[in-house]
Amino acid sequence: MRKIDLIVIHCSATREDRCFTEHDLEVCHRRRGFNGTGYHLYIRKDGRIITTRPLERVGAHAKGYNAHSIGICYEGGLDNRGRPKDTRTEWQKHSLRVLVKTLLIDYPGCRVCGHRDLSPDRNGNGEIEPEEWVKACPCFNVCREY
Repeated sequence: MRKIDLIVIHCSATREDRCFTEHDLEVCHRRRGFNGTGYHLYIRKDGRIITTRPLERVGAHAKGYNAHSIGICYEGGLDNRGRPKDTRTEWQKHSLRVLVKTLLIDYPGCRVCGHRDLSPDRNGNGEIEPEEWVKACPCFNVCREY
């Protein structure tokens, strides 16, 4: 088993008024040249948690961090016009909380962060600020919630 010390939360960057299934996610990632879905777990709008890549397998979700992390993605992240927004349903919020708590039992001491929190600290002040984000993903403050 590989050493895990990081849990990274992502959004699928899809509109809240559209469905984006785990199959759609797989097709999207394969088109980008990945060998299957890059995230380990996917949370649908109804709260279902779907395993999309075995935890033992290195992910393809956060460049430079994949070897020692688990990637979780939730369906959504954009408003109806395609702008970043926390679109998580109550079911997704619940499932994400339970999933992270469970993973922290299995992998104690893991840092939990959003994909955007792995952006480079361009001004060198020790904090990743909104103007430094490479992308808004996952469209909510993971560090504040976890």
